[in-house]
Amino acid sequence: MLLSDFAYQLPEELIAQEPLAERDASRMLVLDRQAQSWQDKSFRHFTDHLNPDDVVVVNNCRVIPARLLGRRQESGGRVEVFLVREIEPLVWEALVRPGSRLRLGSRVIFGSGQLKAELLEEPGNELRRVRFEVQGSFDDALSEVGSTPLPPYIKRPAGVSLADDERYQTVYSKSRGAIAAPTAGLHFTPDVLTRLREQNQLVEITLYVGYGTFEPVRVEDVSEHMVSSERFQITHDAAERINRTRQKGGRVIAIGTTTTRALESASTEDGKVNAGGNTASLTIKPGYRFRVVNALLTNFHLPESSLLILVSAFAGRELILQAYQHAVDERYRFYSYGDCMLIL
Repeated sequence: MLLSDFAYQLPEELIAQEPLAERDASRMLVLDRQAQSWQDKSFRHFTDHLNPDDVVVVNNCRVIPARLLGRRQESGGRVEVFLVREIEPLVWEALVRPGSRLRLGSRVIFGSGQLKAELLEEPGNELRRVRFEVQGSFDDALSEVGSTPLPPYIKRPAGVSLADDERYQTVYSKSRGAIAAPTAGLHFTPDVLTRLREQNQLVEITLYVGYGTFEPVRVEDVSEHMVSSERFQITHDAAERINRTRQKGGRVIAIGTTTTRALESASTEDGKVNAGGNTASLTIKPGYRFRVVNALLTNFHLPESSLLILVSAFAGRELILQAYQHAVDERYRFYSYGDCMLIL
């Protein structure tokens, strides 16, 4: 398949710039793969679609303040460093802007100087290694000088009109280390979690959302695209509960594409989920046979993105694009702070 097969037209005004005041007030398009049909509902009806033996699997990663604005030590010019992946203590891969002007050895100062950085590579690669110097704890300094890394299609400064530091986190986030939110989980409220826990239907895993989740697809032939790897962790209890659900005939309902990628990466050929820490290097494309996930809650994704390709692999490209056109026609809100789709 070609990348252009996953294009669709989206009016700019449908890109959600801010979240709704109430997390669970989002609209939810319920897509039935077998019937090839859909219904317009609200996320508040999410639990109505669960069967007693189902489990809902969420990604409990927590976003770090990965966007750093600083100044060049040499000239005072503005510099942005977007943390992507920790290689070793105080050494990160990062997106650096303006990248072409920052040579090997260039130094950057953040805040009042409690955090400094040195470029370890010449310009060339999109991701460059950066070494930090810090007074005290790196995490504390990051919390002080960093900001929530909102996606670039949200056209406003972080934190200006609402508290993005918390609103761009799921209410169940706990495992710090992601550079983007698992946005399908942004619709959940404490009340929904309470209902799921009371019914023993909630399972938590961790995938540290990294560059692979939002890295652009740069090849026209989709079969040639490879998603960058991301770290994940599945506890023995979580794996046991998922495997027991499958044995009983219940459904595994993944909340988000990151949860899906972790579960499928951790599975054997017969669908058994292995516990432990590992790296998700799986690229899910049309033709992939899903081994664990039976249903998927997901937001609406960018055209020609690896996430739209994954969702199309799960539900079929034609059905997904038809549903997306319906969502456009019905004025759904798109992307991270937008509405969602439940694929059954």
